[in-house]
Amino acid sequence: MATLAQIEQFVAQRHVAVAGISRNPHKFGNAIFKELKKQGYILYPMSRHMQEFEGVRCYPDISSLPEEVSAIVINTKPEQTAGLIKEAEAKGIRQIWLQQGASNNEILASIENSESNIIAKHCILMFAKPDHFMHKTHILFKKLFGTYPN
Repeated sequence: MATLAQIEQFVAQRHVAVAGISRNPHKFGNAIFKELKKQGYILYPMSRHMQEFEGVRCYPDISSLPEEVSAIVINTKPEQTAGLIKEAEAKGIRQIWLQQGASNNEILASIENSESNIIAKHCILMFAKPDHFMHKTHILFKKLFGTYPN
């Protein structure tokens, strides 16, 4: 499980790619993008199906991302996640957040000894300046039940 220091290292990044942007407005990758944008992050949405999202150019894959991208939030199905992790690491992106639902046991086992800072099993919206009541409530419950990172 990720430590609070690892999470803080990730959220300190300013240039962040978001994999899992969708034409479906109800998908969580879209919500992550919109909330992180409000928080002042410089974002790079990734989609093979759209040219832009929320007025920002979309990138079809990790290799097309600009060099200043230092982190990626992956919000895809596990079948896509493993490849995205490898592509990110090959590009030198070492700050990787696997949003809940983006991983499975096989992926979690494969990243155990990674030299990258890979966060899994946590929602980024709880840690990137959470201002929504729901996220603050989740933080409170995680602290009460001892599942909040140390």
